[in-house]
Amino acid sequence: MSSGNINRRKRLGARIVTGIPFMWLFLLVLIPFFIVFKISFAETAYSIPPFTPLFDEEGKWHIVYQNYQDIFADFWSSLGAMLNPFDGGNRGDNIYLLTYWLSIKTALMTTLICLLLGYPMAYAISRANPSIRNALLLAIMLPFWTSFLLRVYAWMGLLTTNGIINNFLMKWDIISEPLDMFYNSFSLILVMVYAYLPFMILPLYTQLVKLDKRLLEVAADLGAHPIKAFLTITLPMSKSGIIAGSMLVFIPSVGEYVVPELVGGPDNLMIGKVLWQAFSDQNNWPLAAAIAVVMVILLVLPIGVQQYFDNRETAKGGK
Repeated sequence: MSSGNINRRKRLGARIVTGIPFMWLFLLVLIPFFIVFKISFAETAYSIPPFTPLFDEEGKWHIVYQNYQDIFADFWSSLGAMLNPFDGGNRGDNIYLLTYWLSIKTALMTTLICLLLGYPMAYAISRANPSIRNALLLAIMLPFWTSFLLRVYAWMGLLTTNGIINNFLMKWDIISEPLDMFYNSFSLILVMVYAYLPFMILPLYTQLVKLDKRLLEVAADLGAHPIKAFLTITLPMSKSGIIAGSMLVFIPSVGEYVVPELVGGPDNLMIGKVLWQAFSDQNNWPLAAAIAVVMVILLVLPIGVQQYFDNRETAKGGK
């Protein structure tokens, strides 16, 4: 067999191997997204399916922008009210913008806390004795063996007014009345951090465990303080792990539904709940589709910007 035929077969095999994931994404991500995108420009209707077609009987376009107009109504006034810390709690009348804002803010706080807690844990595991390293990783992944819903219900039993924590503190006269730890922002952030902390630890660990310890030894020999060595060597070399972990925490946190519903309370309404209400309670599929499209765009834009700058840095490094 000639070398040309062998090279062609290798190229064909490489295209098949790389094409399968792209085909998977096309079938299960892009096509469903475009279907949802199409529904977002329809009107709700008392029919099956419960929305109007985009083409009328004459084949003309029948596109409706009302769903997006409802979402972005009074955008600037609502945005100014949400960003103004001296507004006395007023956040505007647009429920959709408010829930987007609360979802993004909650996801950012969750990501930041997960990073502050997860980085030392990942660093400690990567520097642990190899004989116990797998056991420590197993302890991190152990919660995944239990139902997510059961774990959230367990936190409800801990944090409620008559829960285990309050009963314990009152039994030993540490507090005189139950602490307000449930159905508020505290319980929401606490359970969100608990749920998504492993998603931050594992990518950080994979980067930190590859760090060459000799670089830190050289920095110490040259008189660098451990803090300076960490800031100039360890932290920059774990940048990709920080970004990957932050994305793995931030993206699902924005659209989280179970945790806010069970432990968040009425003051912590997130976009997942609003999306469910529009889809199920109101049976308004076009509005729910528009809410979902805007949420996807909010998540994809920062990822695209981050990828753009990463590619620029990679190109500069190649030169």
